[in-house]
Amino acid sequence: MMKLPKSRQPLVWLFALVLGAVLGSLGIPALDGFLNFVASAYTRLFKFVAIPTVALAILTALATLGKGKSMGKVFAKTLTLTVLTSFVAALVGLALYLIVKPDQLEPGVVSAVTGDASAMEQISRQPETVYGHILAAIPDNLVAPFLNGNVLPIVLISACIGIAIAVLGRDSANVRALRDAILGLQEVFFALIRGLVWALPVGIVAFSAQLAAQMSAGVAVGSIGKYVLVVLGGNVIQFFVILPLVCLLRGVNGYKVMRQMSPALLMALFTKSSAATLPVTVATAERNMKAQPWIARFILPLCCTINMNGCSAFILVTSLFVMQNSPECGIALTLPTMLVWCVIAVICAIGNAGVPMGCYFLTLSLMAGVGGDLRILGVILPIYAVIDMIETAENVWSDCCICAIVNKDFADKPDM
Repeated sequence: MMKLPKSRQPLVWLFALVLGAVLGSLGIPALDGFLNFVASAYTRLFKFVAIPTVALAILTALATLGKGKSMGKVFAKTLTLTVLTSFVAALVGLALYLIVKPDQLEPGVVSAVTGDASAMEQISRQPETVYGHILAAIPDNLVAPFLNGNVLPIVLISACIGIAIAVLGRDSANVRALRDAILGLQEVFFALIRGLVWALPVGIVAFSAQLAAQMSAGVAVGSIGKYVLVVLGGNVIQFFVILPLVCLLRGVNGYKVMRQMSPALLMALFTKSSAATLPVTVATAERNMKAQPWIARFILPLCCTINMNGCSAFILVTSLFVMQNSPECGIALTLPTMLVWCVIAVICAIGNAGVPMGCYFLTLSLMAGVGGDLRILGVILPIYAVIDMIETAENVWSDCCICAIVNKDFADKPDM
């Protein structure tokens, strides 16, 4: 398959980005319809390979446990870095919230934006409790999670089967044959992924055009400007300062990794789904970052499920903003209370699904549980598309940083 020289790839992506923005801003209905079709088709193709990629990556990584003793250490290091970076992201959001101090919403803003109660019912109907999120992660049959694209149950199923293969494969030739067949199937899917990555500029044109058309329509921020500043400011600081600093402290050049992983970051920005971006993330890590396959195919699907830096910051800041404007919930936002909500935000982010608007609905569920005014989330909704884009890119970027750090730490272990 033809490959662009690496030196030309950024120029091609930049050209595609600018071309899409120009086409999307023209306001030609027929052109917009065609580009929407291309973007939808491209997203569907990535979703097609995303779920098998998650399942096969976790399954094959754990199925080969018998070949080495490093997997436990890799998992422990990944989990430690995940919790650390997610908690720092929440603390950065809290610090900005205390510095910027978003104002109270003006009277009438909520009702003016959200309309009547029936409009918000479609957004907030049947909010899940914390127990509901836990139960949703426990599969009750083998097929439903794959049909619904529910990543966390798929990870649990794949992990259990992978461990079973690792244990039984030591004594059973049949199980070892099954393991080899699964490894072969994974290679087939990675061949498909490489084809989609090669065609990434086409998707960038379409996604950029969609965004330009949405921005041309205009988004009224109104009295939540400071809230948006806190959320986006926290994402920018985490993206360009905190995560590269974490890499530097572990002997990794974060900005070099950022350049190498730019296809995945662009894909995350436009798809607003870390799960849909996962095939690109894994393929790019192996090709550009030279990550060892057994590390990339284990860490990145795992991080896609539990490592949500942008989500932890969004959950915290949005929860504080809603509670601040919901005196009826009776929660005084003292510093100890805010720190407790930092912990809650990190825990919830770890359990959040890597799908578009996952953080939004998770925050809605939390606020429903404490009696917050859910209409405030309706005020946020018109500008959430932009927040979700940046937040998803940050989530994927933090996954890439963890993968780069662990890959460096285990550079002397070429395979399991």
